[in-house]
Amino acid sequence: MKFLSFISSIAILGVMLGTAALIITLSILDGFEREIKEKVVGFTSHVQVQGFQNLPLPYDQRSIDRVTREIPDVMSISPYAAREGMIRAGEAVDGIFLKGIDPSQNVSIPQRYLVEGTFLSGEQQGINQIILGKKLANRLNVTIGHKLVVFALPRGKNQSLTPRAMQFQLVGIYESGMAEYDDIYAYTHLRSAQKLFQVGEDVLGYDILVKDIMNVDAVAKRVQELLGYPHYARTVFQQYRNLFSWVELQKKLSPLLLGLIIIVATVNIIGTLLMFVLEKTEAIGILKSLGATPKFIQNIFMLQGLVIGFAGIILGNGLAFLFCWVQQQFTVISIPSDIYYMSAVPIVLRAENFVIVTLAAFLLCLITSILPSRAAAKVDPVTALRFG
Repeated sequence: MKFLSFISSIAILGVMLGTAALIITLSILDGFEREIKEKVVGFTSHVQVQGFQNLPLPYDQRSIDRVTREIPDVMSISPYAAREGMIRAGEAVDGIFLKGIDPSQNVSIPQRYLVEGTFLSGEQQGINQIILGKKLANRLNVTIGHKLVVFALPRGKNQSLTPRAMQFQLVGIYESGMAEYDDIYAYTHLRSAQKLFQVGEDVLGYDILVKDIMNVDAVAKRVQELLGYPHYARTVFQQYRNLFSWVELQKKLSPLLLGLIIIVATVNIIGTLLMFVLEKTEAIGILKSLGATPKFIQNIFMLQGLVIGFAGIILGNGLAFLFCWVQQQFTVISIPSDIYYMSAVPIVLRAENFVIVTLAAFLLCLITSILPSRAAAKVDPVTALRFG
C-alpha cells in the first residue's frame, strides 16, 4: 500500500507540474504580447505615413484636416522628420536615428519613459533641444545640459548638398526598456530636424493614433485612399511584422509542446490504476461474487483516476497562480532588455487560461482512466479469488 501511495503521489505531482507549466507559459506569452504591443506602439504610433522610398513629403495641412474629418477612428495625426545620423560628444561618436517631432501634437513618444530632465519644450527657445535614450547617453558619457553635435547626410533629391552638422543641448533622457530604441533613437523639434536634414518645409512622414487598435488596418487603408501617391500608409503590425509574427508563433507552439507534459503526466494515471487493479484483484472478485456489476467496478476505478487527476489539477492551478502573483509583485525573474524588449518576465493573469487548461487536463485524466477501469470491470471473479 505504501508503494501504491508513492506511485499515486508521483502521478499527482506530474499532473500538477504539467498544469502549472502550461498556465504559467500562457500567462508569460500573454504578458510578452501586451508589453511588446504597448512599447512598440508607444514609439511608432498605430499608423505611419511615409513617402515612397522615404522621400520628403510636402506638408499639407488641408490633407491632415481631411484625414481627421473623414476618418472618425483617427484620434490624432502629427508630422515628423526622421533619418539616420551621427552624434558626437567630445571624442565619443555614435550612430543615431533622429526623429523631429512637434511637441504640441506629438503622438509617437510617451513622456512617461523620461527618467531625467524634461520633455521638449513647446517653443524652440533659440536652442536645438535633444532627448536621448539612457544607454546611448551612457555610451556618450553625457548628462542633462551637455552640448552635442549631430551630423546628417543629405538624401534623395538633396544628395548634391553638403553634409550638415548642428549643435544640440541634451534636455532629457528616456528609458523604455527596449534596447532597439534606447540604443539609437533620439528626439528633437521638427524644425531642427528639417533644418538638419535640409528638407525645407517638407516632412518625412506622419504619425497617426487611432481610437481602437483593432480597426488599425481599416484606418490605414482609408488613409492611403485619401492621401494617395506618393504617400504610403503602414500599420505598426506591418512595420514590425517579424516581431509580432514571432510572438504569435510562440503562442501557438509553446502550448502544444508543453501540452505534451500534461499528456505524459496523465498517462502515468494508467500505470497507477493498473497497479491498483492488480493490488485489489481479490477485492474485485469478492465484490463481483456478492453481485457487484462490471459498471460498478469500473466506476470505482474511474473515480480513483479522476481523484488523482483532480488533485494534481487543483495543486497545479495553485502553483501557477502563486508563481504569477509573485512575479507580478516582486519581478523575481529578470531578462536582458537588449534581447527581449523588457527587463523582467511579464505576466498577465487571465481567468480563461486557468479554465482552458483545467478543462483540458481534466478531459485527459478522464480519458486515461477509462482503460484501466475497464480492465478492472472485466476481471473474472473466480480467477480473481484464485489469484488472491
